Amino acid sequence: MQIDIQARDFSLTEALKNYVELRLGYALNTRYDRIKRVLVRLSDINGPRGGNDKCCQLHVVLPGQADVVIADTQSNLYAAIDRAADRASHAVSRKLARLQRSKRGRSFTGAMPQLLLNEQNL
Repeated sequence: MQIDIQARDFSLTEALKNYVELRLGYALNTRYDRIKRVLVRLSDINGPRGGNDKCCQLHVVLPGQADVVIADTQSNLYAAIDRAADRASHAVSRKLARLQRSKRGRSFTGAMPQLLLNEQNL
């Protein structure tokens, strides 16, 4: 899994970069092999004025699937990163579980017409 981090309107410190990588590692570790890339965009919308303006956007790329995009805005950037990572973990899990269910369903429904033909020939 490749993690690309971009900071907009402020400088990205090494501590913040390490925190993002660690937090995403924990949140997405069980699905690590299924994720191709994660793009992280951190931004400070209002600049020095403050308020709930620290935004963390995660763009999770799953091969052969639609991407998962999560955005969260908080007054604290670390809190925004935590919430976005948790939400991304749940969203990726749901998407992969849905994919597994559809694969199982497809193999079963694919066999049904053959069964019907065999019964008609009896």
